[in-house]
Formats: sequence, structure tokens, C-alpha cells
Amino acid sequence: MTEIIAIANQKGGVGKTTTAVNLTAGLVGMRHNVLLCDLDPQGNATVGLGIDTAELNNTACEVLLGECELAEALVPIQLEGSKYRLDLLPSNSDLTAAEVELTRQDGSEVRLRNILQQLGSRYDFVILDCPPALNLLNLNALTSADCILIPMQCEYYAMEGLTALLNTIGQIQSSVNPGLRIEGIVRTMFDVRNNLSNEVSRQLGEHFGPRLYRTLIPRNVRLAEAPSFGQSVLQYDPNSRGALAYLGLAGEFLRRREARTSQNIK
Repeated sequence: MTEIIAIANQKGGVGKTTTAVNLTAGLVGMRHNVLLCDLDPQGNATVGLGIDTAELNNTACEVLLGECELAEALVPIQLEGSKYRLDLLPSNSDLTAAEVELTRQDGSEVRLRNILQQLGSRYDFVILDCPPALNLLNLNALTSADCILIPMQCEYYAMEGLTALLNTIGQIQSSVNPGLRIEGIVRTMFDVRNNLSNEVSRQLGEHFGPRLYRTLIPRNVRLAEAPSFGQSVLQYDPNSRGALAYLGLAGEFLRRREARTSQNIK
């Protein structure tokens, strides 16, 4: 059964796209078929996988507006050494116009959910890279998702943004998507030498307990360089600290999923 994961945080610059791209690559490397949907008009996930946004004919914009079928917009991404499927629903700045148009249409908040329901069992996971805002695109993502994974930089302002996001999640759970669950919180750009990072990390552990992922994503030059080469860090430098951290994140995600499935069976 396909699981849909929204990578979301309304605060920008916390590593959402980096997490979406590299978690996707990690899951494909662990023998899963994955669809990555770029729902940010900036198109960073698209560029980060080596796609020129200016040359795209069909994107998330056309799909959401019903101007083309989902299959017509998908771009296959070949990861060296893997026979498993990675497809990308690309995005560019046209997606901003799509959002404006969708606000004029009835049922716009469930447009993406209806589209993804057509996929059947083609993918094991669908990962949604969300924009850094509480807008209609984010609402579509959270309405469609089974769970939300929250990347978070351990700093003071990020804590404030997390509170607002949790309130939004609660509103969505009580209205359009009662099955939405918080998969977990991932600490990104983590610097163990920084006292504030360690203090915020401690507070997160106290408040969220098992929802806080054990895997830490460090600040890493290779992570920052990889998008400029159109690759995930796992392809760009598989032995870097950033690549190993995201492999660890993918592994932890799968172990948590297996444990949850086992508990449900019992």
C-alpha cells in the first residue's frame, strides 16, 4: 500500500527540500519505488535532481489545474546502480499562478488527493516537498498525506514556527484529514558544538519523546554542494557525513514503519 509523506515546515531554510530529495534517494536505494512531488514554486527539488525548470512543458501546475494527466508530467530520474523507480513531479514558478486559479474553484483543497488516488500501487511511497508557507499548496499536501515529517533546525525561532505548524495540523486533523499523523521531527543542520542547538534538541526530546527521530542531519558542505550538480548527496558523495546521515534517516523511517505495522497486526 502506498504511503504519502508530506515534508513540511512553514519556516523556510530548515532543510525541507534537502530532506525530501535525500530521503527519496535513500528509500530508492533501499529497494523502494518512490514518487517525489515538488509542490514549491521555487522548484528547488526539481533543480536539485538535475531538471531544467525552463524546459518543462508539463509540471505540477498543469496537473493541479487539470490541463494534463499526472503521468504526462512525471519525469523519470535514473539513480546509478538502482533498478527501482524514482519519478519526479516537477515544479516551476507557474505553480504560483496555479494556486491563484485554484482558490476560485470548489474543492480546491482536495485536488491533489484526488489526483494521487489514481496512482494505485505503482509506488511504495509518495513524498511531497511542501512550500515554506501555510497556503493552498500546503493545505493540498496535508490533506493528501498519511503522515507529516517535520525537518527542524535547532534554533529559537524554529520552535515558534513549530508551534504554529502543530496548530495547523490539528485543524486539518479535525476537518479534512482526520487520519493525518505526525510521523516525526528531524533535526537538520545540527551542530553538536553549538550550545543552543543542544538545548533546543533537549527541549524537543522532552516535548515529543519518541516522535523525535534519533538520526541527526549535520551541517555538511557536500549536502550544500550536491544540488548544484543536479544530484542527491547520496549520488554526489555517498561517503560524506550528509549522505550517511540521510541513509540513516531512511533506515530509521523504514524501521518505525515496520514496527507500527507489526503493532497493528498484533
